[in-house]
Amino acid sequence: MPTRQNRFEGWQLFALLSLTLLALSIWIAGMRDFEVDGVRMVIRFTARTSLVLFCLAFSAAALALIWPNASTRWLRRNRRYLGVTFAASHAIHAVAIFAFAVMDPAGYAAATSIASYIFGGIGYAFIIAMTATSFDRTAAAIGARAWRRLHLAGGYYLLFQFMVSFGKRIPDMPLYALFLIPLVAVFALRMIAMAPRAQAPARAG
Repeated sequence: MPTRQNRFEGWQLFALLSLTLLALSIWIAGMRDFEVDGVRMVIRFTARTSLVLFCLAFSAAALALIWPNASTRWLRRNRRYLGVTFAASHAIHAVAIFAFAVMDPAGYAAATSIASYIFGGIGYAFIIAMTATSFDRTAAAIGARAWRRLHLAGGYYLLFQFMVSFGKRIPDMPLYALFLIPLVAVFALRMIAMAPRAQAPARAG
């Protein structure tokens, strides 16, 4: 039994999830013969998988503190690997965006703006920095305080960016409001976990 559980822990979890995301992205693009429509479907797909993975990683510590059980402890134990898988998902997302720009320059220009370049670029800079410091050696190199500041600032920036990215589509597609629910929930969980009452049991333990 322990051996079976270990297959869904650590870097094995990262490898399994990342390969699954890559295979699904290729399959989705192939459904449309790897043309522009298929590439745009991959962009939407990876935006949503990135959202899920980000929410899981960024809420892991808060969930383990508020509702300590086997599931939330597993989530907290593997938040690093979920975070790196989020980076892998967004890397596929970036490749698909690049392919869209090459295959349909006019459509790409219409779908982007200077603001998307600026704020998206900052988001990717945070993702790269956070991923690079998700290893014991690099985390130790920058120190615990700098690591915490980087991952905290990056996490909240990405939370805000997800809210804007999905929220701006609500006027045209109201169902996009559903994507804001997990983001608001993650923010609420982190605020609750910061409260003195929530932290008291952890200090007592």
